[in-house]
Amino acid sequence: MEREVRAAWMKALLLLALSWLAVIALLQPTFMSMAAIWERSETFAHGYVILPISLWLVWKNRRNLAAIPTHTDWRALLVIVPLGAGWLAARVGGVQVIEQYALVGILISVIWLMLGLRQFRALAFPLAFLLLMVPNGEGLIPRLIEFTADFTVGAVRLIGIPVFREGPFFTLPSGEWNVVEGCSGLRYLIASITLGFLYAYLTYRTLWKRVAFSLAAIVVPIVANGFRATMIVLIAHYSDMKLALGVDHFIYGWVWFGLVMLAMFWVGLIWREDLDEPAPPDTPAKAKPAYAVALALLALLALFPLYEARIDSRAIATPSLALPTPARGWQKVETPFSNWAPHWIGMDQTMIGHYRKGDRQVQLFVAWYGAQRQDAELINSQNYMVREKHPEWRSMRRTVTTNDISGAALPMAESGLMGNGNAQRILVWQWHRIHGKDGIDPYQAKLDLALAKLLGRPDEAAAIIVATPYAEDAKAAAATLEDFIMAHKAAIDAELDRIEKR
Repeated sequence: MEREVRAAWMKALLLLALSWLAVIALLQPTFMSMAAIWERSETFAHGYVILPISLWLVWKNRRNLAAIPTHTDWRALLVIVPLGAGWLAARVGGVQVIEQYALVGILISVIWLMLGLRQFRALAFPLAFLLLMVPNGEGLIPRLIEFTADFTVGAVRLIGIPVFREGPFFTLPSGEWNVVEGCSGLRYLIASITLGFLYAYLTYRTLWKRVAFSLAAIVVPIVANGFRATMIVLIAHYSDMKLALGVDHFIYGWVWFGLVMLAMFWVGLIWREDLDEPAPPDTPAKAKPAYAVALALLALLALFPLYEARIDSRAIATPSLALPTPARGWQKVETPFSNWAPHWIGMDQTMIGHYRKGDRQVQLFVAWYGAQRQDAELINSQNYMVREKHPEWRSMRRTVTTNDISGAALPMAESGLMGNGNAQRILVWQWHRIHGKDGIDPYQAKLDLALAKLLGRPDEAAAIIVATPYAEDAKAAAATLEDFIMAHKAAIDAELDRIEKR
């Protein structure tokens, strides 16, 4: 009898594994995009070990799980189908993190479908742990940078050291500092969440203790990173900028993080509940392989990539774009006012023009996308004003605002750039135009473009950027950009709308 039960479990688990592999094969571009990020990013390299850890957790609890009967639960399709639709929408809209979560969500829901709700509940944590495979968190970097800069500058001022701050840059009497992406503490935060969640599950049995320690694993590394940045600044300051600037800068960071995690785990042991493990049941239940369910699942999921392929088969038009004719005293010139240009990728058409009116100069940049697809889309993390650690330029600030242009509200993002040595500053205004409407909200833009593509409508879009140099008076620079936009916006809009209506 025991041999028969074991054989049934082997068949059920083999079918489950094959079903997972088939789902990954159907949605393989999404899985490969996750693996590519694990490979190239140290921040998300932990993605490789999440699945092995989850499987180990399942194996550790195998005797308890074997005692729970399995059965097909078609209610799981009420989750799988929306997840598949979400995957398709994110895929055509170019929202990679959403399609990755959708893929992992489908894999998790397959357990519910093929093994039943009781098994699904018993496997709740190992399955939820799989969500950490998704390389997500880069959206937190700006806020983490701001918190780290606020914390460090506040702490240094509290000690009595004078500090001048402008955005993520601040200056002490001993030297200049810049809170960059690597200083945000995202790596520490992700590592702490991964280890902290696992530690809470293994060490505690009470729900509130697990939740409390998990919250601590989120809050503690953020605050600890503020202390880390402050210590590095103080070490460098008091050593006359001789220490904590090279490799030791990173060594101090990881040593500090290791000490913080050890301290957090040591404190957590005070309330541990893992010493008395309950005895597992002696009698295993018989598993039921769900062959028909697996075939139905794969047939259903195959519809989503097939529809995606149909959408992507549309031809992309490549019309010619024309720069606006100078108006209201503005003249077109050939020489740019600086070597700076926005970093945008994947455009199907680009317009770059330089204009002058007296001693005022403006650069116009228009990036037009005939269709949204991966790495060729209006909203993309690779579209920015200045890359981090640029040798000549740095971004001082970025704010979302609304300006009144000829009596109409124009939503936009305003950025301030500075050249090395404070020799030149540039004021930049940016907005996008989709289906004849101006906006700046990236989430609304993604939603509108994805919906248009799903319904077979045109998903063309354009980013419009105007920039002007200034020395100290940002208000005068804003007036220059406003004057240029009032003179040329109607022509820019007409050109973009003409292309869309062709």
